[in-house]
Amino acid sequence: MARLNSPEDLEKLRQEVLSRNDPKRPCISICAGTGCIACGAAGVVSAFEEDLRRQGLGDKADVKRTGCHGFCEQGPAVVVHPDGVFYARVKPEDVPEIVSRTIKEKKVVERLLYVDPATGQRVVHESEIQFFEKQKRLVLGSNSRIDPGSIEDYLAVGGYSALVKVLRTMSPEKVISDIKESGLRGRSGSGFPAGRKWEACRNAEGETKYVICNCHEGDPGAFVDRMMMEANPHLVLEGMIIGAYSMAAHDGYIFVGGEFPLTVENVGIAIRQAEEHGLLGQNILGSGFDFTVRLSIDGGSYVCGESTALMASMDGRVGEPIRKYDHATERGLRARPTVLNNLQTWANVPLIINQGVERYRSIGTSGSKGTKVFSLTGAVVNTGMVEVPMGATLKEIVFDIGGGVRGGGKFKALQVGGPLGGFVPENQLNLKVDFDELGKAGLSMGPSLVVMDENACIVDTVKYFVTFLSDESCGKCTPCREVFRQILKVLNRISGGRGREGDIELLKELSDVQRDATLCALGQGAPSPIDSALAHFRDEFEAHIGEKRCPAGVCRGLSAAGPR
Repeated sequence: MARLNSPEDLEKLRQEVLSRNDPKRPCISICAGTGCIACGAAGVVSAFEEDLRRQGLGDKADVKRTGCHGFCEQGPAVVVHPDGVFYARVKPEDVPEIVSRTIKEKKVVERLLYVDPATGQRVVHESEIQFFEKQKRLVLGSNSRIDPGSIEDYLAVGGYSALVKVLRTMSPEKVISDIKESGLRGRSGSGFPAGRKWEACRNAEGETKYVICNCHEGDPGAFVDRMMMEANPHLVLEGMIIGAYSMAAHDGYIFVGGEFPLTVENVGIAIRQAEEHGLLGQNILGSGFDFTVRLSIDGGSYVCGESTALMASMDGRVGEPIRKYDHATERGLRARPTVLNNLQTWANVPLIINQGVERYRSIGTSGSKGTKVFSLTGAVVNTGMVEVPMGATLKEIVFDIGGGVRGGGKFKALQVGGPLGGFVPENQLNLKVDFDELGKAGLSMGPSLVVMDENACIVDTVKYFVTFLSDESCGKCTPCREVFRQILKVLNRISGGRGREGDIELLKELSDVQRDATLCALGQGAPSPIDSALAHFRDEFEAHIGEKRCPAGVCRGLSAAGPR
């Protein structure tokens, strides 16, 4: 492939790609994200390729190995385009029937269709499945049409058209102005306005500036970052290139966990392809703008998700936080001006440029614009990766998209935001996906939503999160070294049937010390699950302590009925 030397060259290539794509030609799209691979998707892909050849249809249909479609509960998922026929939990032995019936005869295989649990009816088309129908899939919408190893697939769905628009018609100042006006806020827990951060970096002194994509994801129950990046890496790269152009930054990094091998592989392929096509490197598309992106693989430490620890790790130092005397936009990586954004933030940038500020602003609430992607797991009927408009309620996510509690059980709580998040009881499920509304409720806009039913014990869950945070703490400051140990002593005592009068007050006091005295945002956020649990489920703690009873029957040494 010859290097593209202008936006016109890229548009010419796009038209060539589109001219080769027959919209009526069958395309069998197989989810081959990490979750579906674990369920046998690689064998399904091979079976389709082999059976199409065997039935003489190798030149009549395409097989596309894609990233995560989102409906993990039904994986491996297969979508047959252009009709969008959705087959659930496909096995290699199902493939010959799909090829014969759907590709050859244009009929559906009834037994492989998704069954709506509410109605018992089989649903043919992906767009009619309630799990998808209730979402607003701006960022995830192209996943089932893109092979993450093919830049041409990304071009075919409009990829890099936002970059072309920027290089042709927009100054760096105009890009920043549009991002500010769009209301885009960082998709990490803090929700800091992205445009303000970019503007501060552009105005900072110094010729060397960096942009970083944070794809470090260590929260239990969270998987959206790795799934998004492994499914559509070029979308994130395009956002980073546009951001770097606006800030006059020439060096970028994607910080990713080494425990995500497929993400690392797919991002590496995407970077090489972008370089070969002239979309990264020197003189991008003949614009005179230079920008390179490198992978930075972390050692698996949870605390490296904190910004200063992340940059320390990238710099070859111990991955532990430092006190912030300067903003990263003034003194970040290698003491240079740096913008660090979550990968969901970067993925929204091409959408804003392509759709326009007003259309983007029309989605969401007054203070939170666009959409948010969550992993939805736990005791819920439909688990997977969901994308909802800001302003959607937690109840809509759990019951309309998630299908409610699995097995018809009773809802107890929604755990929002992972180890640094909190619990939402049923009477607060009308809370909206909105940075400010969740913040007022003591919650953060984390990556995960975990549904808990009546069989879950709040005390045991809090103990699990505190144990996780204690194990993952860097131990640099005294509160994380010592207070975690004391909190765990109290929680172990309570869950083991040895709880004492005053333990609840002691937990609150220890949490206050942890929040006020620790060094970094991770340590300061660690008491959140304790505070939230005591605010909404104090009765469970009291039952463990006073009645020696675990209402869920989970804690060993205690019974659900209490002492006899």
